[in-house]
Amino acid sequence: MARLPSAERRRQLTEAAIRAMARDGVPRTTTRSIAAEAGVSLSVFHYCFDSKQQLVESVITTITGHYVTVVKEAIRPRATLEETVRAGFQAYWDHVRTHPDEHMLTYELTQYALRSPGFEHLARRQYELYAETYTELIDQLRESMGLRLRVPVPVLARYLAAMTDGLTLNYLVLGDDAAWTGILDTVTAHVAGLVQEN
Repeated sequence: MARLPSAERRRQLTEAAIRAMARDGVPRTTTRSIAAEAGVSLSVFHYCFDSKQQLVESVITTITGHYVTVVKEAIRPRATLEETVRAGFQAYWDHVRTHPDEHMLTYELTQYALRSPGFEHLARRQYELYAETYTELIDQLRESMGLRLRVPVPVLARYLAAMTDGLTLNYLVLGDDAAWTGILDTVTAHVAGLVQEN
């Protein structure tokens, strides 16, 4: 087995944990099954992660990073604010549709953390991360397009986090791809109404 830097090994184990948890469920995923998924010994796992809490936090952060990277690339100034905002939502939505297992896992991780003594702070951290992510995206747009908001940044960030969280769960439960073009258009128009260009 090739020796990898510890950060790279943690990344490898985190991605293996995401695959195993998405396939088997969070409660049934063990450190042994994650190590097997990654093709490493159990001792390597314990060298990289001190606890399951540390692993769960890494999984949450990594899944969020998967779609944030896509959205950041999509949100670049376009002809209108609506087109820019719509491109960001579309990029997120395309990720949901192509990686439903990862998004379903985020809800399972929340429930797992809330129901497991000593893990509750990870659910809070998960939703704080969502708000921080939207704050970063909002600031990116404000700087690149010279925008002024009709609401404070923290309010808009938490609103966007709550809205996309609800829409994502709704899609995972109901599916219906055909309905989402209209829904995303409506969301885009609403969000653009909370922003004004200088």
